[in-house]
Amino acid sequence: MDFKKYNPLENKIYQVLNENGEVVNKEDVPNFEKDQLLYLYRMMLYTRIIDDKALSYQRQGRMLTYAPNTGQEAAQIGSAYAMDKEDWLVPAFRELGAWLTRGVPLKNVYLYWYGNEWGSHMPEGVKVLPVSVPIASQLQHATGIGMANNIKGEESVVVTYVGDGGTSHGDFHEALNFAAVFNSPVVFIIQNNQYAISTSRKIQTVSDNLAQKAVAYGMPGILVDGNDIFAMYNATKEAINRARSGQGPTLIEAYTYRLGAHTTSDDPTKYRDNTEVEEWKKKDPFIRFKNYLVENEMIDEDWEEKTKAELEKEVMTTFESIENNSDTEILDMFKYHYEEITPQLKEQYDDYISFLEGGK
Repeated sequence: MDFKKYNPLENKIYQVLNENGEVVNKEDVPNFEKDQLLYLYRMMLYTRIIDDKALSYQRQGRMLTYAPNTGQEAAQIGSAYAMDKEDWLVPAFRELGAWLTRGVPLKNVYLYWYGNEWGSHMPEGVKVLPVSVPIASQLQHATGIGMANNIKGEESVVVTYVGDGGTSHGDFHEALNFAAVFNSPVVFIIQNNQYAISTSRKIQTVSDNLAQKAVAYGMPGILVDGNDIFAMYNATKEAINRARSGQGPTLIEAYTYRLGAHTTSDDPTKYRDNTEVEEWKKKDPFIRFKNYLVENEMIDEDWEEKTKAELEKEVMTTFESIENNSDTEILDMFKYHYEEITPQLKEQYDDYISFLEGGK
């Protein structure tokens, strides 16, 4: 693909599959084998099942606050699949599909949302940073890793994510500016799901789109249909290739939609109309990709039902093992703030233990 054809100042959006799963850009259909296509669809199905089960567990009081991903699977999986093994993934907190695609075990994902610190301990060789809840703060980390890669002469690239609301934070602008000035090999992906909690994208900025913010920093920017897994793969792959060849950072806006709540503590009916949600359901990335695969005789209902049953069993078994064996050690809540626990934290820990034992 050619970024120059999709100048964000012209408000053009890059797309390969339309809302019905029909090819609208034939020359840009990735040259994937059947097993790759089935892997991508299976990963989308896996992500949605994990998401649905997490919501159910949270509502039952069996998991802490959770950030749903439904509707954003293509933006996450398509971009993460474009990465090489040595590349770094720097997430915010709504990148479930990307974590799974990059090798983060489901156990780690559920441990994190269960409230156990060990969920952030990645397996050896999995180059994924932990969840970063402070909005846009992870972008600074991504730029820094990229700068370090340059200093060390490494060719790995960093892919990082932020929401549309994060583009209003100073961290976003500082990270992009530093990345451009120091030619840091970073791909910045804005998951524009139209809402920063209850704040609509429409009142975040008067820019026609978020991709055009790249212009001010002298880097390429592109507006991509974030519900199109092929478009997200292609755009991210091109940006990664640019970064790896020494051409610096790129900004990608994945135009998508959060079909669910911001988190399980949120009620989206208070700030958006359900008719808007229903319109976006017609653009569901999961259904779009399924239609493409069915049309090309890659999958059928029997294959999907069998795969779904296997994945549901795996998800439930994983969560039950965590629920039965993974209560957080009390000391863990105090000892991870610093390399060595401080006297103040030690005092708080002792006080809490005394309280649990019936003291005052």
